[in-house]
Amino acid sequence: MISGVSTRPRFIGSDVYRRSTYGERHPLSIPRVPLTIDLCRTLGWLHPGDYVECAPASVAELARFHDPDYIAVVQQGERTGQLDIEVMRRHNLGKLENPVHPTMFLRPATAVGATLRAVDLVAGGGTVYSPAGGTHHGQRDRAAGFCYFNDPVIGILDLLDRGIAPVAYVDLDLHHGDGVEAAFHGDPRVLCLSIHEAGRWPHTGQADDRAGGSARNFPVPPGMNDSEFDYLGEAAILPLLARLGPQAIFVQAGADALADDPMGGQQLSNLAYWRMIARLQDVSPRLIVAGGGGYNPWAVARCWAGIWAVLTDAVVPQRLPDAAEALLRQVTWNRSQGRNPPQHWFTTLADAPRPGPVREAVKHLADLALAP
Repeated sequence: MISGVSTRPRFIGSDVYRRSTYGERHPLSIPRVPLTIDLCRTLGWLHPGDYVECAPASVAELARFHDPDYIAVVQQGERTGQLDIEVMRRHNLGKLENPVHPTMFLRPATAVGATLRAVDLVAGGGTVYSPAGGTHHGQRDRAAGFCYFNDPVIGILDLLDRGIAPVAYVDLDLHHGDGVEAAFHGDPRVLCLSIHEAGRWPHTGQADDRAGGSARNFPVPPGMNDSEFDYLGEAAILPLLARLGPQAIFVQAGADALADDPMGGQQLSNLAYWRMIARLQDVSPRLIVAGGGGYNPWAVARCWAGIWAVLTDAVVPQRLPDAAEALLRQVTWNRSQGRNPPQHWFTTLADAPRPGPVREAVKHLADLALAP
């Protein structure tokens, strides 16, 4: 890091994710954070002192952004397993998207706790990785897009409260980071940069949407390849960050823009994600990298483990050792892709590159973002 801080990056996790599920039919019923942690450990990349177990955020910490009545409703849903129909409607709870389930408070509160711990750890400079974070759709008084609380917003507010500004929020998820953009609309201390698929839920984040000057959006047409992702990083993201001079960067590294993800229409390899993270490492004295979307367990874990390799300068093997392969072969996924998975999901960490032409529409997005 340019601050000269020499401490190794820290990895924040929790065992909550080993026993928490949204339900069998939910896209987040798959192992993601635990599998990422186990893969990094099996590869020998989590050294003593690297791993930090986090505690849930307190109600007071959650209330820095979220409405206290809404927080109480989420707690009640976890405690009783049921909520009044009108209450669920008001707060967008009880659907397949945001179900009432036994850890509906504990799980997202732990993600917020992890992000707040990350802010503590980077306050003097450094890098922290928290793959459980990145719940970027959560609104002040309602859940959205599997996100009950919004950990990026609360973490950025904590940075600002400490006098750390300006802050850049870089969102790589398939979906627009709407909750974060809305929270900092018009705030000159925060710049929200979101690369997402055009025309996809939540149908926000148009190219001309600047959120009162606090955002630049890159709604890329379906089919984005590695070359286009790299182009946006070099031609737009880095120049915008150079203008801003951020004292902290928060990256949301949702892995659902990968070609192997079942929900999206983009065609990225995990190599493109890793290159983007590497580009951002030396831009600011403080870097927090969180997770986000991603609904193929093998694709997510391989991508997110590789991000930790980038942050720690670990060498990614061409072929995974037997123990790592065995770990990945233990995973089950009740989708058509999961019943007959390709062998490289078990034997390699890195995907094959997916280069391609840079379309004029993508170049236009970069030009729009850089315009005054």
